[in-house]
Formats: sequence, C-alpha cells, structure tokens
Amino acid sequence: MTTLDATSPHTSGGEPEPNPAPHRPATRKRSLVHWLAIDRFSGIYIIVVLIALFMLWIPETFGTSTNGRALIAGQAITGVIALAATISLISGVFDLSIAATMAVSISVCGQLQAVVGLNPWLTVLCCLGIGAVIGVINAIIVTRLQIDPVIGTLAMSAILAAVTYWVASGQSILYGFDPGFVKLGASEPFGIPFTLIILIVLAALLWYVLEQTPIGRYLYAAGANPQAAKLSGVRVGRLTWGALITSGILAAAAGVVLTMQVGSAPFQGGLPYLLPAYSAAFLGATQIQPGRFNILGTLVAIYVVAVAVKGLQLKFPESPWVTDLVQGTILLIAVSFAVWATRRRASSS
Repeated sequence: MTTLDATSPHTSGGEPEPNPAPHRPATRKRSLVHWLAIDRFSGIYIIVVLIALFMLWIPETFGTSTNGRALIAGQAITGVIALAATISLISGVFDLSIAATMAVSISVCGQLQAVVGLNPWLTVLCCLGIGAVIGVINAIIVTRLQIDPVIGTLAMSAILAAVTYWVASGQSILYGFDPGFVKLGASEPFGIPFTLIILIVLAALLWYVLEQTPIGRYLYAAGANPQAAKLSGVRVGRLTWGALITSGILAAAAGVVLTMQVGSAPFQGGLPYLLPAYSAAFLGATQIQPGRFNILGTLVAIYVVAVAVKGLQLKFPESPWVTDLVQGTILLIAVSFAVWATRRRASSS
C-alpha cells in the first residue's frame, strides 16, 4: 500500500491538485502619504500652506520681511515656556503653575534690577533659583503629599499670583533696567535674535537628554506607565522631582527672556502664556514622534499656532478674540486626536 505524503501532487482521493500559482514576492505599495510622512510632518506642511495662503490673502502685511522676522523671533518666549509644559507632560504630570512661575520671575527680575540695582546676571540666577524652588514645592505636593497634579499645581498658581502681587505691588516696572541687559535682549548675533538663540540652545539640550540618554528613556517610561516603571527598577519619584524642577526653571527662564526682550516687567505678564504652551505641547505630540510628547514636535507646533494666529490678526486687526479662538481650538483638536489615537492603539492590542 502506497502512502501519500504532504508533498505528493495527488490527494488521498487520487485526484490531481491544480498547480499552485507561481510564488511572487510581495510588493509593498507605498502611498503618497507614506512617502511624504504626513503622519509625522503634517505640521510642517500646514505651516507651508498657511504661509502661502496668507501671502496671497494679505501680501501687503503678512508677506513682508519685517513680519517674517517678527514672527520667527516672537516665539522665543512661548517656545521656552512650552518646553516647560512638555517636560512635565513627559513625566506624566500637568504642571499648571508654569505661567504663574513665569509671572513671579518677571516681577522679581524687575524688582532686583530696577529697585535694588542688582547685577543683571545675579538677577538671572536669582530668578532661575526661584523657579527651581517652586519646582521643589510642586514635587513635594505631587510625590509626598500625593495630591493630584492638576489640583496641586492649580493651587500653587493661586499662591504664586499672590506672591507676584506682593513682589510687584500690583504694578508693572517700565524703567530702571540695566542697559546692557536690554541691549542683549534686542541683539542679533549672526543675524539671529538672541532670545531665539536661547530657545534653540534650551531645546537642543532637552532633546539630547530625552532622546540620547538613559535618563530620557526612564522619564518616558515613568510618564507612560509609572507602576510598570517602578517594577522595572526605575526611580519614578526622583524622575518626577527632576521633571518638575526643570519645568520650574524653564518657566522662570521664560520670564527672564520676556523681560530681556521687552525691556520691562509687565505685572502678571506670564499668565497669557499658559494656553499657548499647552496647545503647542499637545499639538506637538502629533508631530515628529506621533503619540508622545517630544521637543521637536513642540517646536513645530509653536510655529503652526503662531502662523495661524499672526495671519488672522493681520487680516482681522479689530478682532482681539482671534488669538484665544485659534489656541483653544487647536488645543481641543490636539487633545481629541491624542485620545482617539490612544483608544485606537488600545483596541488593536
């Protein structure tokens, strides 16, 4: 009796099988979306489209070199405080006190220079030190007292608002700044605004730490899943402390940059920057490295928002609500997209 094996061209019933189709290597069809990496660089394409749109729509105001330079340089302050928001979000913490920290830094910078007459560089160190102290207090609230970060940092914002009023007596400081300090803020080494150089340097340092060092990998792990990170031996508490202290220092640095750029210390000048900072951070989570907060994505998002706001402001100069409308809409869209992406990944796993 003959036994048929699996490689026999006949079935057990003696009927021949049809010849199988010749094997062809699978070819992957690459769509235009794939080639252009729209999922990663959509923000850059949006910037290009918005620039082209506004240059055609309002060329006499938007399409000028003066407006372009102002648009690029004017985002240094927003950029620095957006980095503060990003670093806290990476750690899994909402630090809602960054704008209030910035406001304290502005008032302290003004008082120490214009009233006390302190050396501007010592003034900068004092402001950054205050930001670090605020970060330590936030870390104690979140890690030691176990208070929800949103509630804890929101309460801290109210306390800092009172501190700002006490420091500045509710007044903006317009005169008395060191001329060299103000001149440096308005300088353009190599044709690049000095305040923009500060943003670039800070962003480069943060990018390197987050993307090229173990600390960055541990911080991402702690923010994504703190319990799993703890079981893996990651010191989540220390990383949270480091992130909140860094966030506080960056927020204070944003206050120094603003004071240096405008040559004055506006009372509560940091408060309007909270919404732009978080809009940029959440929109940035859809760019470059979609699905997670990242430094380069935040920088791209800053200019997406800036170009949209600037163009609409120039087109509708009598509509002061345009800025809040654009920033709020972008924040809602970015957060909605993040929630949708998270649910989609959860359902597919």
